[in-house]
Amino acid sequence: MNKKIFYYHIGGIIFTVIVGSFLHFTYELSGFLKPVALFAAVNESTWEHLKIAFWPAFIFGIFEYFSYGKNQNNFFLAKAKEIYIIPIFIIVLFYGYTVFTEHNLFLDIFIFVLAIVIGYITSYKILVWQRDFSKYKILALCFTVVAVAAFSLLSYFPLENFLFLDPVTGLYGIIR
Repeated sequence: MNKKIFYYHIGGIIFTVIVGSFLHFTYELSGFLKPVALFAAVNESTWEHLKIAFWPAFIFGIFEYFSYGKNQNNFFLAKAKEIYIIPIFIIVLFYGYTVFTEHNLFLDIFIFVLAIVIGYITSYKILVWQRDFSKYKILALCFTVVAVAAFSLLSYFPLENFLFLDPVTGLYGIIR
């Protein structure tokens, strides 16, 4: 079973990186359709870059649940940690390096991929760990619902802080 979970996590990394990269451009390619803003980046803010990593990981997690997750005690905790670790690492690494140097597209892409890899590694480690964390299932589901709600709503109703500020336009949320 560990081999199967390992291969799913490799597939999840690839899926999340590719689909997340495509979601960076999807809103504009859609002709700025407002429903597409649910999943796709609507501006260049940090929040929108978190969103394009979150949705593919979340959707792949649903696929994993029906493929093998029903039989895993730690599945919900593993996936909840994954979808929180990815944005946390993006924020910490992005703002960490921009304190010392100018914004760099190569580093941004590297951080995006690295955060996804770290999130999936964390998920994998929890899933194959022999310890049973099923008592945290409800808590993990609650955290997942909060993340889904935040990533569903905050592009349409952005907070006015640094995470949501588009550095290109100086505006918040959906620009068009």
